[in-house]
Amino acid sequence: MIKILTDNTNGLYEKAAGAAFEALGLSGDAEVELVFADKDEIRELNLRTRGKDAVTDVLSYPMLGEIKPFTQENYPADYDGETECVTLGSIVICDAVATEQAEEFGHSVERERAYLFLHGLLHLLGYDHIEENDRAAMREKEELILNSLKITRGNE
Repeated sequence: MIKILTDNTNGLYEKAAGAAFEALGLSGDAEVELVFADKDEIRELNLRTRGKDAVTDVLSYPMLGEIKPFTQENYPADYDGETECVTLGSIVICDAVATEQAEEFGHSVERERAYLFLHGLLHLLGYDHIEENDRAAMREKEELILNSLKITRGNE
């Protein structure tokens, strides 16, 4: 099970996280902090944490190294006794950029938000897209998970 820590949710992110856990064969209990930022906030965060002075759609800040079952025994330093979950890290989404990209790509804002969340979640779980083969593998996982939720391109 995965918990999403945010004030701005309609169940979309919990469903996406659950589908990701299932598709990736993950086990245990984990939590993710989800933050929404405006363009100025995400640009400042991108500059401060990555040295890139640009607005972006999503940023991820992983807490873990190796991924294994999410239990207190496996992650004693990252286990939150209050929520009884392992903290995976934080995802920051710029909702204004998500809205713009949804229009640009011709699909719903819900699909773009779910995609950005999953993209960030996969980064928290150790995926990256530096090399072309890694990018392809990450994109395949994103699409597999979105399709399992019936959130496909062109969905409204």
